[in-house]
Amino acid sequence: MNLIERAKNIILSPKSEWDVIATEQTSVQDLYVNYALILVVAAALAEFIGRAIIGFSVLGTHFRTPMGSALVGFILRIVLTLAGVFILAYIIDALAPSFNGEKDILSSHKLAVYSSTPAWIGGLFAIIPPLAILGLLFALYGIYVLYLGVTPIKKVPSEKAAVYTLVVIIISIVIYWIVGVIVASFMVAGTMKMAL
Repeated sequence: MNLIERAKNIILSPKSEWDVIATEQTSVQDLYVNYALILVVAAALAEFIGRAIIGFSVLGTHFRTPMGSALVGFILRIVLTLAGVFILAYIIDALAPSFNGEKDILSSHKLAVYSSTPAWIGGLFAIIPPLAILGLLFALYGIYVLYLGVTPIKKVPSEKAAVYTLVVIIISIVIYWIVGVIVASFMVAGTMKMAL
């Protein structure tokens, strides 16, 4: 699996890419080490640079997150994002039978990891803080990518795919909200100390 090619295909032609992914032989370790980790580190690094080096302005005052706080945020973002995707995979797997889908943990990890691709690619916009909002648009597109993947990957019947996707999205919002709150609390605290 070529990371750049896979990420491009997930974003530009997700329907056909899910069919390829469904038949692909891989391992959970390979998904995380050779794909997810690289994209998560890239997005976290963009956020680190945007907050600690470039900074942002509010009402004419320019702020930068202190290096120490930004570094802690960088590490937390990576660890908690990967943990969140890992937990999400188990939730996806546990919910699948309730929607007539297949219980298969490897396919659940595939769905959790690859459907997160748009959010991670969107996270690269954080390198320029005013453009970070574009990352949200990519994350929203990830919902559509997830929806397209539930039938070929988890074998959820198409008539139940939308509801299954909705339940997974609600749970993932809670998971990523928790991750965001934890990371932001370190970065905001550091920025406030510097401002004072």
